[in-house]
This record gives sequence, C-alpha cells and structure tokens, in this order.
Amino acid sequence: MVGLVIGGGGVGAAWALNGDGDGTTSESGTAAGDARAACEALDGFDETKYTEKGSAGEISVNRYTAAGAFSASAAAGDKRYEPLAQAIRRSQERHARVFDFDAAAKQDLDKARGICRDL
Repeated sequence: MVGLVIGGGGVGAAWALNGDGDGTTSESGTAAGDARAACEALDGFDETKYTEKGSAGEISVNRYTAAGAFSASAAAGDKRYEPLAQAIRRSQERHARVFDFDAAAKQDLDKARGICRDL
C-alpha cells in the first residue's frame, strides 16, 4: 500500500513538473494545435529543395505533406482555419498539376505563410 501511495505521488509530481497537472490545457490534439503544427511544418518547408535527392528532398516533401494534413485537420476542427487549409491545398493541387512551384503555387504558399504569421 505504501508503494502505491509513493508511486502515485511520483506520478503527480511528474505531472506538476511537466505542467500537465497545473490546470492549463495543452493545444496538442486541438484545432489550434493542428494549425500551429501546419505552420511549423510550412515554416521548415523549402520548395527549392523539393526535388533534391537524399534527406533534404525527403524533409521538404514530408514537411509540405504534413502542412497540408495538419491544416486540413485544423479546418475540420474549427472553421477559422479553413483559409489556411485552402491556401495550402491550392498550392499542393497546383504543384501536382504542373510539377513545379510556379507563380500560382508560390502565391498560395505566400498566402498560407501570411496566415501563419497572423496566428
């Protein structure tokens, strides 16, 4: 019984130190958290590296894909994030049609990045 009490106290202390038991809510798993994750992925995305071989290209492709997925999740959870999801989706759709980051694709990326700056 003493071990159970001590173990429970240890878990409570760990939560308190990590901020999980202090009454604040985490954005993880929320629309706002997903929007921020989309913006973080987009922030690390460099379209000039998209076609590079090796890890630089893989990182670029995965960040672009993640930005789309997280922004779509954010928009599904809260309609306020639809403009972000739409801008990223338009950029991705344009890139899929022309296999390049042309002016239209870059314009939508710039719009998404502007939305992210305002979050």
